[in-house]
Amino acid sequence: MTPPKPVYSLADLAALPADPLVPPAALAVIGHPVAHSRSPGMHNAALRAAGISMQYIRVDLTEDQLAQGLQTLAGLGFLGANVTIPHKGAVIPLLDQVDPLAARIGSVNTIVFDRDQGAKLGFNSDAPGFRQAIREVFSVDLRDLRVLLLGAGGGAGRAAAIQCGADRCDRLVLVNRSFEKADALLHELRADFGDHRFAGPQPRLEAIPWETDRITKALDHVDLIVNCTNLGMKLTDPPLLTPAQIQPHHLVYDMVYAPPRTRLIEAAETAGARAANGLSMLIWQGAISFEYWFNRQPDIAAMKSGLVPSPD
Repeated sequence: MTPPKPVYSLADLAALPADPLVPPAALAVIGHPVAHSRSPGMHNAALRAAGISMQYIRVDLTEDQLAQGLQTLAGLGFLGANVTIPHKGAVIPLLDQVDPLAARIGSVNTIVFDRDQGAKLGFNSDAPGFRQAIREVFSVDLRDLRVLLLGAGGGAGRAAAIQCGADRCDRLVLVNRSFEKADALLHELRADFGDHRFAGPQPRLEAIPWETDRITKALDHVDLIVNCTNLGMKLTDPPLLTPAQIQPHHLVYDMVYAPPRTRLIEAAETAGARAANGLSMLIWQGAISFEYWFNRQPDIAAMKSGLVPSPD
């Protein structure tokens, strides 16, 4: 087996035919930067477990290289790719067909290169990956929960909100620093919450500004709290919530997974609440991508093992 480079550039891709990997590279994650991505570890483990002779690599493409990069990958016979920040929206006009869910979210994180049709197909596995992660770590479905999303205006928050709407969760509270974005999303989701099967004193769908008093009051009427922002990745980031705001019955899901124990998770545990980081979402969105590429389910245990660093 030929070990791949940590990160490939567009020029590196052009040189692959002259110096191919063994087994060949046929899947990739593209972004800028992309060296931090943990996707190769879990996908290469899944490929080995499935007996599929190919490798998954990292490819760093700037936005002006994106179109040429996709053409190069397709020309090299790649089966597909994952897309990460900042290209999830920018890649859409470059694709031949986009799945309705991805089009609604405005974000593609999975590409399939259809060799028979010579087409580039776009999908979003973030939203269903979020749903599967909540089911796995808390043993409950979104449709049975009252959910509050912190950072509902961003890409991850929008994907989670649309999935909550599709699953008709009991209640959805959208919180964003730009209230206008949360309010616009509320109007977009209103049709998903149009029935009155859970009519009660609290609205089933609500957008509130990012203000401590408003958030604290809303937390009295939710079950699941989700951090959809990147706050928590740095030790210097301000706390999202305090232990005094979190209640023991709350389920707290932090989409941040590095560090594995964020300040939000520490606050939740101090309050006696159950909490989990976003590693499960990374795994499940990857598993769904794998299904798009191979029309079969991957070995989830193998994917998890691929994310565990090897001992020195």
